[in-house]
Amino acid sequence: MHTNTTIAVIGASGRMGRTVIEAAKDPSSRCRTVLEVDAKTPDSQAVGAIDCVIDFSSASGAVRAARLAAEHDAALLSCTTGLDDEARDAVLEASKKICVMVAPNTSLGVAVARRLCRDAARLLGSEYAVDLIEHHHHRKVDAPSGTALALADAVSAGSGTPLQPSRIHSIRAGDTIGAHTVQFAGPFETIRIEHDAVSRQLFAIGALRLARWLHGRTAGLVTMDDWLDDRLGHHTGASS
Repeated sequence: MHTNTTIAVIGASGRMGRTVIEAAKDPSSRCRTVLEVDAKTPDSQAVGAIDCVIDFSSASGAVRAARLAAEHDAALLSCTTGLDDEARDAVLEASKKICVMVAPNTSLGVAVARRLCRDAARLLGSEYAVDLIEHHHHRKVDAPSGTALALADAVSAGSGTPLQPSRIHSIRAGDTIGAHTVQFAGPFETIRIEHDAVSRQLFAIGALRLARWLHGRTAGLVTMDDWLDDRLGHHTGASS
């Protein structure tokens, strides 16, 4: 793990971008913001060394983030949800040159919840009906959320059967930051795996943790599962 990681934040004027920048000011983050990019920032301001580009912006911003990271030989952490085909293609193209992670949710708890959902679906089988309920603030545009889709993918990976869109229920109301419940309903019992985000700082701290992990890694596309496996190896004393 590097002692200090320099970051560029795409979507710096947004709610999450500002939270990441504020979190990076804490010395314990071991990250330093060297560039804040929003729609008004010209690319010419991107000078000097950048270790990781963190993107919390939009589909067009994700394309810009991929280009910036590749030009500076920096890792890319793409956290923007609702990417279109152009943005996905740009991110995948960048992974041929740099290390790239697509993480619609940077929470450790959500990463663990995905694993629990995958294992539960595999162990419980088709006898248990699965529903996914996700609740976000009324300003969130995309539905289902990126986190909900990731949890649905985990269920599908465990069961071997795609979770039908009709089983994913989205609520957009109030100021809820993010709440996800995956419910397995079977004979005489119901199992629920839940995650509630109570502060956006959770995602900012998670993004900085991932930026440190991505810093210096070889080119290619990595996942949150790769990070979890590495974390598990460190915690159990195994080689990483």
